[in-house]
Amino acid sequence: MITWKNLDTLASFKELKETKEVNLADVMSGDNGAERVKNYSVPMAEGMAYNYAAKKVDDKTLAALKKLAEEAQLTEKFEALYEGEVINTGEKRLVLHHMTRGQLGKAVEADGVDKRTFYVEQQNKIADFANKVHAGEITNAAGEKFTTVVQIGIGGSDLGPRAMYLALENWAKKNDKFKMEAKFISNVDPDDAAAVLNGIDVAHSIFVLVSKSGTTLETLTNESFVKAALKNAGLDASKHMIAVTSETSPLAKSDDYLAAFFMDDYIGGRYSSTSAVGGAVLSLAFGPDVFAQFLDGAAAEDKLAANKDIFQNPAMLDALIGVYERNVLGYPSTAVLPYSQALSRFPAHLQQLDMESNGKSVNRFGEPVDYVTGPVIFGEPGTNGQHSFYQLLHQGTDIVPLQFVGFRNNQMDTDVVIQGSTSQQKLCANVAAQIVAFACGKADENRNKNFEGGRPSSIIIGDQLTPGSLGALLAHFENKVMFQGFLWNVNSFDQEGVQLGKVLAKRVLAHETDGALKVFSDLLNI
Repeated sequence: MITWKNLDTLASFKELKETKEVNLADVMSGDNGAERVKNYSVPMAEGMAYNYAAKKVDDKTLAALKKLAEEAQLTEKFEALYEGEVINTGEKRLVLHHMTRGQLGKAVEADGVDKRTFYVEQQNKIADFANKVHAGEITNAAGEKFTTVVQIGIGGSDLGPRAMYLALENWAKKNDKFKMEAKFISNVDPDDAAAVLNGIDVAHSIFVLVSKSGTTLETLTNESFVKAALKNAGLDASKHMIAVTSETSPLAKSDDYLAAFFMDDYIGGRYSSTSAVGGAVLSLAFGPDVFAQFLDGAAAEDKLAANKDIFQNPAMLDALIGVYERNVLGYPSTAVLPYSQALSRFPAHLQQLDMESNGKSVNRFGEPVDYVTGPVIFGEPGTNGQHSFYQLLHQGTDIVPLQFVGFRNNQMDTDVVIQGSTSQQKLCANVAAQIVAFACGKADENRNKNFEGGRPSSIIIGDQLTPGSLGALLAHFENKVMFQGFLWNVNSFDQEGVQLGKVLAKRVLAHETDGALKVFSDLLNI
């Protein structure tokens, strides 16, 4: 039987707090460090590996984390989630984003349908539509092929799909899989939509409107902006737009769209990249086969997340170490540092994924918790970040745990030898050096040049960023966030903190304001 308990009531957590903090500089130096790097590694899907050698853990810490995973029933809770229990207690909903890429357990029926069948049907509909667009069977009014796809959405309808598109754009071009250029409109700031529209040929563009409810203010505003541009160009907007929405939304049966593809309430926006939300734009941009490879990578990583052994479950181990750093060592934030330019927007996606999921101060029953929960997430690709905020990471007063991502090979297979090494070798040399520098530091009598070390990090290493490895990478972090939510006993699948500002904004637009809200409205000339 599953029990939901606060982290600080678990006996294993109290035991974890009694473990001795590891001296990272000592264990990562010399032969000891070499052995740790070899041994403190867990295989991931798609040939990747999660290496935690530079984390402040040893065998005693890991034994305590194993007990914590068992007492917190992490495996059992994940099983309950993917087999259709109501895990989203805030909204009383199932949580089924895993089922968009595979079925880990028994069949789940909701709303009178088998949900895996429903998701596959939507993927097949998207694939058929994308293939017809690519073949020129679905065209603009002049019978000409569409060359650009533009996604209109915000939050999870933008951040994830945008990050995934950018991650695979160069790979697709190199591997002859690039079908259509993709652009994204998200911000209600009119400069966002205007900049995109001014940079494309609207006559050869197809627009994907993404709104589960069909009522998202920013998205519908931008839709109207786009429709006006199409009308001004003498075009019929209904021949240039498709919708990704729920079956019950006002967009579902509208004649304003060439087609509608469906999602449901069991998939949160930040978890929707493997649903129709990501499927439509990625299938149009790269082809349905590439999106299928992306799903396969995510499904393979999900299978690892179901393993009870934390040393064969990279997402669970990553989550446990993160909770140890947050709740025992007291570190308030985490930096995500991909040494891959293709992952330039991946940290932004993980910001939403993590902070919207676990930025909670009450437990699943609405009771205040007496411990810290989700960390602040930020990041930037290496080596750019090294010349930006790494100063604080190396010598600042706060210790910030680091999550590196690196690949042995680049996507474009284009490189040159400069000063005896290639650019890719220089990139990889930098990430290796940073891990050791953060862990071991450097003593110097000049305090300005002294590095204390003891700054923990992990790294996910792969051969190349491909659709499959990207899917596995995405699933790893989704599952990590889920497991941490279980440990903190919070509901990781609602986001009530997003709602208050929306409500007040509607009051401002309706001129139903007083007090400070009215004065700010006047200052902004609303």
